[in-house]
Amino acid sequence: MHRYAVALGSNLGDRLEHLRQGVTRLEREAGARELRKSRVYDTDPVGGPQEQPPYLNAAVAFHSALEPQHLLELLLDIERREGRVRLEPSGPRTLDLDLLLCDDLRLEQPGLTVPHPRMHLRAFVLAPLADVAPGWIVPGLGQTVSALLAKVDTTGVRPTDLRL
Repeated sequence: MHRYAVALGSNLGDRLEHLRQGVTRLEREAGARELRKSRVYDTDPVGGPQEQPPYLNAAVAFHSALEPQHLLELLLDIERREGRVRLEPSGPRTLDLDLLLCDDLRLEQPGLTVPHPRMHLRAFVLAPLADVAPGWIVPGLGQTVSALLAKVDTTGVRPTDLRL
């Protein structure tokens, strides 16, 4: 079994429902066990088109028997089934699922880099991740998720009362 962390984001349609569907499909299709869900955060868009709507972001941590490449393929398939269309980098999306961490591994394969290469710079990723895995030491950085969160500007990342 592998221990995983995945970030979820949505800024089109029923944002909360897209996040919930992503979690439900991970539970069913990835065999996610011991699943921990973060709070839901309302966040300002980072990068991409200037006038896109705000995001809802969350994170989950879980165990799965899937290998990292297979989990990535499943994440991309779940995004497609939730209506994700990739028109431009950092553009609006119904559902974004990013594989952030796998065990204490550092992987560089075509289309897959773990840990996610920009996660340590993004408050909208680190804040929800700190809810479910605050003490996870990020491979290659040697710091916990909480320590990395303390170093980034969290302006524009607001916890909500919404639940996954």
